[in-house]
Amino acid sequence: MKIVKFILCLLFGLMFINAGLDKFLHYMPMPQLTEVQKKIFGAFMELGWLMPLVGTVEIVGGLLFIFPKTRALGAIIILPVMVGIVLHNAYRDPSSMGITISLVLFLINLWIIADNRGKYKALIS
Repeated sequence: MKIVKFILCLLFGLMFINAGLDKFLHYMPMPQLTEVQKKIFGAFMELGWLMPLVGTVEIVGGLLFIFPKTRALGAIIILPVMVGIVLHNAYRDPSSMGITISLVLFLINLWIIADNRGKYKALIS
């Protein structure tokens, strides 16, 4: 089970590092967007600081998620981005594979948070 957890966390972390790097380097092809999605992403691009911030959070969170010692912190850092991804996919494109992938990643994130719940007790006590 420990090996499976490490592999899932490694892949999760690498996916977020890749997504974060793409926000800076723009090397992944963009899928065909609907008109509404084009407006949304256009608005995001108008806020010049938003995408670099999200990219930085994805890279840092992904790196922290890979290593067992920092995984709890990485899971919390990635959580708001993950919620945004799930909500976007559920609201804007619920019939696509994006919602399935984002829900699986969200469940992995929640699993790691639950698995590390003892580490968070000091924050809320």
